[in-house]
Amino acid sequence: MRIALTNDDGIYAVGLRAIYKALREAGHEVHVIAPMTEQSAVGHSITVLSPLRVKYIQESEFSGYGIFGTPTDCVKLGISELLPQRPDIVVSGINAGANVGPDILYSGTVAAATEAAHLGFPAVAVSYDCFTATDVLAPAQYAVSVIERLPYHLLPPRRVMNLNLPHRPVAEYLGLKLCVQTSAVWRDWYHKREDPRGREYWWLNGDIPPEDVVPESDKGYLTQGYATLTPLKFDFTDADTLAALQGHM
Repeated sequence: MRIALTNDDGIYAVGLRAIYKALREAGHEVHVIAPMTEQSAVGHSITVLSPLRVKYIQESEFSGYGIFGTPTDCVKLGISELLPQRPDIVVSGINAGANVGPDILYSGTVAAATEAAHLGFPAVAVSYDCFTATDVLAPAQYAVSVIERLPYHLLPPRRVMNLNLPHRPVAEYLGLKLCVQTSAVWRDWYHKREDPRGREYWWLNGDIPPEDVVPESDKGYLTQGYATLTPLKFDFTDADTLAALQGHM
Protein backbone atom coordinates (compact mmCIF):
# COMPACT_ATOMS: atom_id res chain seq x y z
CA MET A 1 0.00 0.00 0.00
CA ARG A 2 0.98 3.61 -0.51
CA ILE A 3 0.68 5.20 2.92
CA ALA A 4 0.73 8.82 4.05
CA LEU A 5 2.06 8.91 7.61
CA THR A 6 1.54 11.77 10.05
CA ASN A 7 1.21 12.37 13.81
CA ASP A 8 0.93 15.12 16.41
CA ASP A 9 4.12 14.46 18.40
CA GLY A 10 6.36 15.73 15.62
CA ILE A 11 8.54 14.33 12.88
CA TYR A 12 11.29 13.28 15.31
CA ALA A 13 8.94 11.42 17.67
CA VAL A 14 9.73 7.85 18.70
CA GLY A 15 6.30 6.56 17.74
CA LEU A 16 6.33 7.96 14.23
CA ARG A 17 9.83 6.64 13.57
CA ALA A 18 8.84 3.19 14.84
CA ILE A 19 5.74 2.79 12.68
CA TYR A 20 7.59 4.24 9.69
CA LYS A 21 10.16 1.46 10.07
CA ALA A 22 7.51 -1.21 10.68
CA LEU A 23 5.48 -0.19 7.64
CA ARG A 24 8.52 -0.19 5.38
CA GLU A 25 9.69 -3.54 6.75
CA ALA A 26 6.26 -4.90 5.78
CA GLY A 27 6.81 -3.72 2.21
CA HIS A 28 4.69 -0.58 2.13
CA GLU A 29 5.53 2.71 0.43
CA VAL A 30 5.53 5.38 3.14
CA HIS A 31 5.42 9.17 2.72
CA VAL A 32 5.77 11.25 5.89
CA ILE A 33 3.98 14.60 6.32
CA ALA A 34 4.34 15.44 10.01
CA PRO A 35 4.63 18.54 12.20
CA MET A 36 8.14 19.85 12.84
CA THR A 37 7.30 20.33 16.53
CA GLU A 38 5.00 18.65 19.02
CA GLN A 39 1.33 19.51 18.49
CA SER A 40 -0.34 17.41 21.18
CA ALA A 41 -3.94 18.32 22.07
CA VAL A 42 -4.33 20.91 19.32
CA GLY A 43 -7.43 19.08 18.09
CA HIS A 44 -8.57 19.84 14.54
CA SER A 45 -7.05 23.33 14.38
CA ILE A 46 -5.64 24.70 11.14
CA THR A 47 -3.21 27.55 10.45
CA VAL A 48 -4.87 30.58 8.87
CA LEU A 49 -2.98 33.61 10.27
CA SER A 50 0.54 32.71 9.13
CA PRO A 51 2.15 30.89 6.20
CA LEU A 52 2.99 27.20 6.32
CA ARG A 53 6.67 26.44 5.90
CA VAL A 54 8.07 23.04 5.03
CA LYS A 55 11.42 21.37 5.68
CA TYR A 56 12.37 18.16 3.94
CA ILE A 57 14.15 15.76 6.30
CA GLN A 58 16.56 13.30 4.69
CA GLU A 59 18.40 10.78 6.87
CA SER A 60 20.06 7.45 6.14
CA GLU A 61 16.96 5.41 7.05
CA PHE A 62 14.22 8.04 7.10
CA SER A 63 12.82 10.81 4.95
CA GLY A 64 9.77 13.01 5.08
CA TYR A 65 8.28 16.48 5.07
CA GLY A 66 8.30 18.42 8.31
CA ILE A 67 5.61 21.09 8.35
CA PHE A 68 5.56 24.09 10.67
CA GLY A 69 1.87 23.67 11.40
CA THR A 70 -0.76 21.44 12.95
CA PRO A 71 -1.48 17.78 12.20
CA THR A 72 -4.51 18.83 10.15
CA ASP A 73 -2.32 21.25 8.20
CA CYS A 74 0.02 18.36 7.44
CA VAL A 75 -2.73 16.24 5.93
CA LYS A 76 -4.30 19.08 3.93
CA LEU A 77 -1.02 20.45 2.55
CA GLY A 78 0.69 17.09 2.20
CA ILE A 79 -2.01 15.39 0.18
CA SER A 80 -2.90 18.42 -1.97
CA GLU A 81 0.62 19.70 -2.70
CA LEU A 82 3.56 17.67 -1.43
CA LEU A 83 3.00 13.98 -2.05
CA PRO A 84 3.84 12.64 -5.51
CA GLN A 85 0.69 10.48 -5.66
CA ARG A 86 -2.53 10.05 -3.72
CA PRO A 87 -2.09 7.59 -0.84
CA ASP A 88 -4.14 4.43 -0.47
CA ILE A 89 -4.59 5.15 3.25
CA VAL A 90 -3.51 7.69 5.86
CA VAL A 91 -2.01 6.55 9.16
CA SER A 92 -1.63 8.92 12.11
CA GLY A 93 0.66 7.97 15.00
CA ILE A 94 1.98 6.27 16.92
CA ASN A 95 0.87 8.76 19.56
CA ALA A 96 2.57 8.91 22.95
CA GLY A 97 -0.39 8.27 25.26
CA ALA A 98 -3.77 6.71 24.66
CA ASN A 99 -6.52 8.45 22.71
CA VAL A 100 -9.71 7.04 24.20
CA GLY A 101 -13.00 8.54 25.33
CA PRO A 102 -12.79 12.34 25.65
CA ASP A 103 -9.19 12.37 24.36
CA ILE A 104 -10.61 11.89 20.87
CA LEU A 105 -11.90 15.48 20.86
CA TYR A 106 -8.56 16.97 21.92
CA SER A 107 -6.20 14.73 19.99
CA GLY A 108 -4.17 16.06 17.09
CA THR A 109 -3.46 12.45 16.16
CA VAL A 110 -7.15 11.64 15.71
CA ALA A 111 -7.74 15.02 14.05
CA ALA A 112 -5.18 14.27 11.34
CA ALA A 113 -6.90 10.97 10.63
CA THR A 114 -10.28 12.72 10.65
CA GLU A 115 -9.13 15.24 8.09
CA ALA A 116 -7.93 12.40 5.87
CA ALA A 117 -11.29 10.66 6.25
CA HIS A 118 -13.13 13.86 5.32
CA LEU A 119 -10.95 14.07 2.20
CA GLY A 120 -12.09 10.59 1.23
CA PHE A 121 -9.21 8.40 2.40
CA PRO A 122 -9.29 5.35 4.67
CA ALA A 123 -7.73 6.58 7.91
CA VAL A 124 -6.26 4.92 10.98
CA ALA A 125 -5.18 6.67 14.20
CA VAL A 126 -2.74 4.71 16.36
CA SER A 127 -1.86 5.44 20.00
CA TYR A 128 0.24 3.72 22.67
CA ASP A 129 -0.77 3.97 26.32
CA CYS A 130 2.54 5.38 27.58
CA PHE A 131 4.03 8.88 27.47
CA THR A 132 7.66 7.93 28.12
CA ALA A 133 8.37 4.88 25.93
CA THR A 134 11.69 4.93 24.08
CA ASP A 135 11.23 1.77 21.99
CA VAL A 136 7.83 1.03 20.46
CA LEU A 137 8.89 -1.00 17.42
CA ALA A 138 7.10 -4.15 18.63
CA PRO A 139 3.80 -2.29 19.21
CA ALA A 140 4.31 -0.61 15.83
CA GLN A 141 4.67 -4.01 14.16
CA TYR A 142 1.48 -5.14 15.88
CA ALA A 143 -0.29 -1.99 14.66
CA VAL A 144 0.86 -2.67 11.10
CA SER A 145 -0.61 -6.18 11.29
CA VAL A 146 -3.97 -4.65 12.25
CA ILE A 147 -3.77 -1.97 9.56
CA GLU A 148 -3.05 -4.61 6.93
CA ARG A 149 -6.03 -6.79 7.77
CA LEU A 150 -8.67 -4.10 8.16
CA PRO A 151 -11.56 -4.71 5.69
CA TYR A 152 -11.50 -1.20 4.22
CA HIS A 153 -14.17 -2.10 1.66
CA LEU A 154 -16.66 -2.54 4.51
CA LEU A 155 -16.07 0.91 6.02
CA PRO A 156 -18.61 3.65 5.23
CA PRO A 157 -17.22 6.98 3.96
CA ARG A 158 -15.60 9.43 6.38
CA ARG A 159 -14.76 6.95 9.11
CA VAL A 160 -11.64 6.80 11.30
CA MET A 161 -10.41 3.56 12.81
CA ASN A 162 -9.02 4.43 16.25
CA LEU A 163 -6.47 1.85 17.41
CA ASN A 164 -5.06 1.97 20.96
CA LEU A 165 -2.29 -0.29 22.24
CA PRO A 166 -1.72 -1.18 25.91
CA HIS A 167 1.53 -0.47 27.72
CA ARG A 168 2.83 -4.01 28.08
CA PRO A 169 4.89 -6.43 25.99
CA VAL A 170 3.06 -7.38 22.79
CA ALA A 171 3.27 -11.05 23.75
CA GLU A 172 1.15 -10.18 26.79
CA TYR A 173 -1.66 -8.44 24.88
CA LEU A 174 -4.93 -10.17 25.73
CA GLY A 175 -6.14 -9.70 22.16
CA LEU A 176 -7.84 -7.07 20.02
CA LYS A 177 -11.27 -5.78 21.05
CA LEU A 178 -13.70 -4.00 18.77
CA CYS A 179 -15.47 -1.67 21.18
CA VAL A 180 -17.21 1.62 21.85
CA GLN A 181 -15.71 4.86 23.07
CA THR A 182 -16.02 5.36 26.83
CA SER A 183 -18.47 8.05 27.92
CA ALA A 184 -16.35 8.93 30.97
CA VAL A 185 -14.83 12.41 30.94
CA TRP A 186 -11.70 13.94 32.42
CA ARG A 187 -11.66 15.17 36.00
CA ASP A 188 -9.36 18.20 35.77
CA TRP A 189 -7.45 20.22 38.30
CA TYR A 190 -4.83 22.95 38.07
CA HIS A 191 -1.59 23.40 39.97
CA LYS A 192 -1.13 27.06 40.84
CA ARG A 193 2.49 28.17 40.78
CA GLU A 194 4.60 31.29 40.67
CA ASP A 195 7.35 32.21 38.23
CA PRO A 196 10.67 33.79 39.33
CA ARG A 197 9.17 37.26 38.91
CA GLY A 198 6.29 36.52 41.22
CA ARG A 199 3.63 36.13 38.56
CA GLU A 200 1.05 33.38 38.93
CA TYR A 201 0.50 30.62 36.39
CA TRP A 202 -1.41 27.35 36.28
CA TRP A 203 -0.48 23.87 35.06
CA LEU A 204 -3.25 21.49 33.98
CA ASN A 205 -3.48 17.98 35.41
CA GLY A 206 -6.25 15.41 35.61
CA ASP A 207 -7.43 11.86 35.12
CA ILE A 208 -10.39 9.84 33.89
CA PRO A 209 -11.97 8.45 37.10
CA PRO A 210 -11.72 4.62 36.93
CA GLU A 211 -15.12 4.25 38.58
CA ASP A 212 -16.73 6.08 35.63
CA VAL A 213 -15.27 3.77 32.99
CA VAL A 214 -17.44 0.98 31.60
CA PRO A 215 -15.23 -2.15 31.37
CA GLU A 216 -16.52 -2.95 27.86
CA SER A 217 -15.25 0.33 26.37
CA ASP A 218 -12.00 1.49 24.79
CA LYS A 219 -10.58 2.81 28.08
CA GLY A 220 -11.84 -0.22 30.03
CA TYR A 221 -10.43 -2.85 27.69
CA LEU A 222 -7.16 -0.95 27.25
CA THR A 223 -6.65 -0.85 31.02
CA GLN A 224 -7.24 -4.62 31.16
CA GLY A 225 -4.49 -5.23 28.59
CA TYR A 226 -6.35 -5.46 25.28
CA ALA A 227 -5.59 -3.53 22.13
CA THR A 228 -8.77 -1.67 21.20
CA LEU A 229 -10.24 -0.68 17.86
CA THR A 230 -13.11 1.79 17.64
CA PRO A 231 -14.69 3.09 14.43
CA LEU A 232 -15.35 6.82 14.70
CA LYS A 233 -17.64 9.11 12.75
CA PHE A 234 -17.92 12.87 13.03
CA ASP A 235 -21.54 13.78 12.31
CA PHE A 236 -22.30 15.81 15.44
CA THR A 237 -26.03 16.09 14.76
CA ASP A 238 -28.06 14.84 17.75
CA ALA A 239 -30.79 12.98 15.86
CA ASP A 240 -32.84 12.19 18.98
CA THR A 241 -32.96 15.82 20.13
CA LEU A 242 -33.66 16.97 16.59
CA ALA A 243 -36.68 14.66 16.46
CA ALA A 244 -37.86 15.76 19.93
CA LEU A 245 -37.76 19.41 18.88
CA GLN A 246 -39.84 18.88 15.76
CA GLY A 247 -43.12 20.73 16.16
CA HIS A 248 -41.87 22.77 19.14
CA MET A 249 -39.84 25.41 17.33
